Amino acid sequence: MSAENRGPENLSEILGRMFAARGWGRKSERERLERAWFDAVGEELGGQTRPGGLRRGVLEIEVRNGVLMQELAQFRKRELLTKLRAVLPGVTVTNLKFRVGVW
Repeated sequence: MSAENRGPENLSEILGRMFAARGWGRKSERERLERAWFDAVGEELGGQTRPGGLRRGVLEIEVRNGVLMQELAQFRKRELLTKLRAVLPGVTVTNLKFRVGVW
């Protein structure tokens, strides 16, 4: 059946396609991840780290230096995962992957 014969389209379908085409959904999701990360780590670590992408439940975190990266990966990962899960209901975060990033 062609688009001409289907009749009026549902507004939610039109808006969904528009958001996907323009990348607006990804931007708002990215902002939500950044806010959740900042809430989980606090102001001190929030200035030295930033979330990257979330793929298959693994959230990649960029860290300013290797020493902090080791501290977070070895000693704080479990605590941070617990906090993230609390501030991101409905989002599956199974692991954190840290890497040194450049701002």
